[in-house]
Amino acid sequence: MAILVVAEHTNAALAPATLNTVAAAQKIGGEIHVLVAGHSVGAVAAAAAKVAGVSKVLVADQAAFAHQLPENVAPLVALLVQEQGGKGYSHVLACATANGKNILPRVAAQLDVDQISEITAVLGADTFQRPIYAGNAIATVQSSAAVKVITVRGTGFDAVAAEGGSAAIESVSVGGDAGKSSFVGEELAKSDRPELTAAKIVVSGGRGMQNGDNFKYLYALADKLGAAVGASRAAVDAGFVPNDMQVGQTGKIVAPQLYIAVGISGAIQHLAGMKDSKVIVAINKDEEAPIFQVADYGLVGDLFEIVPELEKLI
Repeated sequence: MAILVVAEHTNAALAPATLNTVAAAQKIGGEIHVLVAGHSVGAVAAAAAKVAGVSKVLVADQAAFAHQLPENVAPLVALLVQEQGGKGYSHVLACATANGKNILPRVAAQLDVDQISEITAVLGADTFQRPIYAGNAIATVQSSAAVKVITVRGTGFDAVAAEGGSAAIESVSVGGDAGKSSFVGEELAKSDRPELTAAKIVVSGGRGMQNGDNFKYLYALADKLGAAVGASRAAVDAGFVPNDMQVGQTGKIVAPQLYIAVGISGAIQHLAGMKDSKVIVAINKDEEAPIFQVADYGLVGDLFEIVPELEKLI
């Protein structure tokens, strides 16, 4: 049994999410191959080859894969599943990032199998657990498909070691430009703070911040802690901050060592995106706020007094 993991990367570096996906693959069991599809990805391939538990790295280095357009990458993955070694792969895994959720449904459709989304546990080679109803219930799913196509919720698996492996690197020349889409451009948010999904500490604000200007209190606290700054959907919908800061079911899923929720009531959609955090601290003036039900530490009071005081004490 062989498992194909589709690597998440930037063409220059391997994304940490790939290490969580490899961890899920290890729990399934079998030989693990990592596909690096991109352009000028020699450094990424070398990094993937060092990941513990990986036996082979497949490198598809073409201009057509430079921006990992799903219309180009999905046919490549499907071809590898069907043809590699004459026997194909039993599982295809990718992290449930924007890229993974864009590529794997197309792969599943081309292979004529169902996709299993955002697994958080592996019970067997064909049996998995995934959250449903905003994380309020866990579904156990057993698949009889010939090929299991799976996205992995990274917060459900501890990352494997990025060093220690010595996988073989092999070039693949199949696939190319499908001619269905083209890359136009992108606008990247720039910040000196850590990336939200990779940060060890996250400070998030909600509707209780009252306006976008008041997020300056969270930025000051985050800078002292070396933390990323997030927000609830209510804060994003109110226009306080941009939507790339949203944490929750329809935003980013995070599981830092420390999550500080400031002025966030704790709707189930927000809890679904952060309740796997190791330590949760809640600051809210409403002692009945649902956020206190999941918090390890709670502080009831005026955030505009508490947060500046915390920042001064750190």
